[in-house]
Amino acid sequence: MSFISPEFIVFFILFLSAGSLIQKFSNRRVFRIFLLIADLVFYSYFDYRFSFLLLFLTVITYFCGLKATRKPFFCLGILIPLLLLGFFKYCNFFLKTIGFSALNIILPLGISFYSFEAVSYICDIHKNRIDAEKNFILFASYLCFFPNIISGPIVRANDLLHQFKEDRKISMKNIETGIQIMAIGYFKKMVIADRIAVFVNDVYAAPKAFSWLSVLLAVLSYSIQIYMDFSGYSDIAIGISKCLGFDLKKNFDLPYLSGSVTEFWRRWHISLSSWFRDYVYIPLGGNRKGRLKQYLNLLIVMGLSGIWHGADWTFLLWGLVNGLLMCLEKPFLSVSERFPARLRKLFTFFLITLTWIFFRAENFVQVKEIFIALFTFQQGIFQPYLWSFTGFLMSVLYLLLIKHPKNGKRLYDGYYLLQDLQTVKGLTLFFIFIGLLITLAYTASNPFVYFQF
Repeated sequence: MSFISPEFIVFFILFLSAGSLIQKFSNRRVFRIFLLIADLVFYSYFDYRFSFLLLFLTVITYFCGLKATRKPFFCLGILIPLLLLGFFKYCNFFLKTIGFSALNIILPLGISFYSFEAVSYICDIHKNRIDAEKNFILFASYLCFFPNIISGPIVRANDLLHQFKEDRKISMKNIETGIQIMAIGYFKKMVIADRIAVFVNDVYAAPKAFSWLSVLLAVLSYSIQIYMDFSGYSDIAIGISKCLGFDLKKNFDLPYLSGSVTEFWRRWHISLSSWFRDYVYIPLGGNRKGRLKQYLNLLIVMGLSGIWHGADWTFLLWGLVNGLLMCLEKPFLSVSERFPARLRKLFTFFLITLTWIFFRAENFVQVKEIFIALFTFQQGIFQPYLWSFTGFLMSVLYLLLIKHPKNGKRLYDGYYLLQDLQTVKGLTLFFIFIGLLITLAYTASNPFVYFQF
C-alpha cells in the first residue's frame, strides 16, 4: 500500500474517520490500540509475513529495553536487530561475493529504518538518555508507526514516544496543516521526480547511445529526481503524522544550498546522518583523537552509510567517495570561505551530482560508461528533455518561496509554505495547487526510490 496508491487514499480516509470517532467517544488507550492495529494492517498489506518479523523485533526490543542498563541485555538488544538486518539485506550479497548462489530471500520493506530505530532506543536507555517504556502498546505504537515505517524518517524514541502519552488529537486544524504538507510531497514525487525518472532511466539504461550533453542532463536530472522523490516521501510521512496530531522532524533542510559536502550531509536525510553521527561516529572517537583518526572515522561512517543504502559495491563506493570528499575538504574549509557563497554552493552541487552516479548506476560498467560519455564529449542522441528543465525551474521557484516567505506564519517548522484554508484566498490557491497536481501527475507505477533500502 504505497502512499501514492488509490488503496492508501481509501485506507487513510477510513482511518481518519474511524480514529476521530474513537477519540470522541472513547479514551486514549482505545485509540492507541486502534492505531497499532492500523499500523499492522498497513504493513501487512505489502506481505503479511513482514508483520510477524516486525512484531518479533518489537517484542524483543521491548523486553531488552526494560533491562538495557545491564550489558547482556544491551548487547542482545543491539545484536538482534542488526543480525536480522544483516541476514535479510546482505546475505545474498555476501553469498554472491564468495561465489555461491543467492537464496530466495525477500527483503522486508522498511527493515533498514525500524531496525535502526530499535538500536537507537536500546542505546539511549543504556546511556540513560531516556527511560525504558513499560507500556508495551505505547512502545509498539512508536516502533510500528505506519507513516515512517517504510522509508523513514528514522524517528528516535525521545522525539515520538512521549507524544503517544499525550492527548494528541485528530483535529481540523491538524488535518488542514497535514493535508497541505502531504500535497507538497505528492507534487514533488508525482509531478517532478516521476516525470524526470522517465528520461533518467532511458539514459542510464544505454549511456553509450546518448551524447555527452544528454548524459550530463540525465546526471543533473537525477540529483533533482532523488531529492524530490525522497524529500517528497518524507513530506507525505510528516503530513500524515500531522493529520493524526503527531509531529515528526523535517528530514531535509534544502541540502543543495550547502557550501560544502560536510554541510550537505548535515542537511540531507537528517535522521540518518544524525543517527550515524550519534551511534557510530561519536562512539568511534569522532574528531577527538586527532585528524587522521577523524578521517578514518569519516570513511568508516560514510562506508557504512553507503552499504546501508544498498547491498552492492556501487553503494559502498558511493559512501566512500563522499567520505573521501569530506576528508579532503576539511583542511580547506577556512580557505574556501574566502570564495563567494554562491560559487561554493555551485561547486558542492557539482561534486554531489557526480557522486550520485555511483548511487544510481546498476553496476560498475554503467558507472564507467557514464563517466566516459561525460569526459570524452561522446557523440550520440541529443535529447533535451523538457521535464528536466521544468523540474529545475520548479525546484528553484520552490526554494525561493521557502527561503523568502512573505509571511512567516504561513510556514510550518520554517519549511513548508502553507495557506490559511479558512480564507477564500487560501482555499482557492490550495485547490489550484491540487488541480495542477492532478493534471501534471505522472500516473504510471513508479515506487519511491528509498523503498529498495
